[in-house]
Amino acid sequence: MSQHQKIYPVHDPEAPAARPTAPLVPRGSSRSEQGDPSKEDSLNQRPQRFLPLTPPKKKGSRSCCCTCVCYTFCFLLLLVVVVGATIGILYLVFKPKLPDYSIDRLQLTRFAVNQDSSLTTAFNVTITAKNPNEKIGIYYEDGSKITVWYLEHQLSNGSLPKFYQGHENTTVIYVEMTGQTQNALSLRTTLEEQQQRTGNIPLRIRVNQPVRVKFGKLKLFEVRFLVRCGVFVDSLATNNVIKIQSSSCKFRLRL
Repeated sequence: MSQHQKIYPVHDPEAPAARPTAPLVPRGSSRSEQGDPSKEDSLNQRPQRFLPLTPPKKKGSRSCCCTCVCYTFCFLLLLVVVVGATIGILYLVFKPKLPDYSIDRLQLTRFAVNQDSSLTTAFNVTITAKNPNEKIGIYYEDGSKITVWYLEHQLSNGSLPKFYQGHENTTVIYVEMTGQTQNALSLRTTLEEQQQRTGNIPLRIRVNQPVRVKFGKLKLFEVRFLVRCGVFVDSLATNNVIKIQSSSCKFRLRL
């Protein structure tokens, strides 16, 4: 019986080297050519710091707001320029002047202390109003008030009539005023002592008059004339014309 010979493969040194079928470094592991991969993995595993996220700035709304502010400022500046130019033109064309007022006559028709210690007074006042303007008229409207004061005590009050005062016009106004002051015994004594000591009695007359100014054919909005007059009279004799020793009036305009 013949013996079978076993044949073993012989390695050929000239045969090309077989390529590895599996990677030398497992997938998912880090590779380092200069250090230990285990150390590099430990560095990569350090806790990471997360910075807070800030919402992006809305540049669109901010720029829109700035634009609105700029337009508003420009509009207001233009409005101021237009109003200033209009006032300047009106001033050059019409050359406005302040009216002039004076107290010409003052008569006390009643000055009596009643049984309840109140003081009843009545005055007739003559006022001269001058409009020196050549192209400006003045409408005296309803709602005026004129009062007579001694120190801090209001003696009488009344109102001016409604009328129109034309260009370069002088108007004489007659006003009747009445009033009643409570607890006036000491007031009457003070008036008598004032007259004996100085020879005069200082009174104040206040006028609050709503008016409308007319420039040519243009009638403007309503304003108020505030007139303050200081009057020194010789006495407060009833049913006699009181002699006015001196008087001065100040005029002020209020919108």
